[in-house]
Amino acid sequence: MAQRTRDRGAASIFVLAIGLFLVGAGIAGAMVASARVARHAARNAADLAALAGATHAIEGAQAACAAARRYAEANAARLTSCEVSGLEVVVRAEVPVRSSTLRATAAARAGPVE
Repeated sequence: MAQRTRDRGAASIFVLAIGLFLVGAGIAGAMVASARVARHAARNAADLAALAGATHAIEGAQAACAAARRYAEANAARLTSCEVSGLEVVVRAEVPVRSSTLRATAAARAGPVE
């Protein structure tokens, strides 16, 4: 007669636990990567919007901010603020993080070099 042991199925539970851990780590890694991509997209959109606004700063704040908004929206971002001081333009842009309710934000400044 074979002797029965009490730990039957322990390996299956262990493998399941390891698998769940790996799935959770993969999901967490994907969320971090998505946040980083959104942050870079927000930076790019803010930089381009500030440069576009600075090229129109001589025409006034309304024209500069309108150009900045167009460039931000073309880069899938939302312009949250635009300030024009002389020929210098400061903008803030935000991009939604995929599969999350969070938003990545960035600010940029453009104008003449003194």
